[in-house]
Amino acid sequence: MSEPRTSPAPYLAEGPRVGIRPFRREDAAEFTARARESRALHGRWLTAPETVEAFHGYAGALAGSPSRVGFLVCTRDDGGIAGFVNINNIVEGAFQCGALGYGAFAHAAGRGLLSEGLDLVVQHAFGRLGLHRLEANIQPGNEASLALVRRAGFRYEGYSPDFLFLAGAWRDHERWAVTAPEYRPQNPLRTGESAPQHDPHE
Repeated sequence: MSEPRTSPAPYLAEGPRVGIRPFRREDAAEFTARARESRALHGRWLTAPETVEAFHGYAGALAGSPSRVGFLVCTRDDGGIAGFVNINNIVEGAFQCGALGYGAFAHAAGRGLLSEGLDLVVQHAFGRLGLHRLEANIQPGNEASLALVRRAGFRYEGYSPDFLFLAGAWRDHERWAVTAPEYRPQNPLRTGESAPQHDPHE
């Protein structure tokens, strides 16, 4: 396990306990160690890269695509990685929407850190990225994920049978969504001391 960073990370936005920032190549060792520690927690709900090679491919795909952007959720006291929130399938033009994918690592689960990080990402998406709508597709049995989006103010929109192929089977999902006009942030966005914001579409 890599040692926590001793200097502040260049966060895109900060809350009381966490900041969000892009993935970096040097995050590979810490991220993959946390992913391996979290196999039981993640179960069939999600998969995260567990090797350095897989991480580099994963992070590179996020950085190299105009339709995806990824954020690490890091604890501000030590810079450690608590989880991640990605915006996938970004469609611009008349849609201005994206689909969320996210996960907390085992050491950070149940502490509200991902909830705070998700709030920062949603504010960043509706502000700096100029999106109008975000949705999250969640398996019906994933109670922790359903509770997360409910707390964030997402509304239930529908049920999609056999929506995604995960862990060897087609899985049903519920669709939850929120739009920029209806979103109510949990914490005011703080960017005054952060590094310049990055638009993945520039």
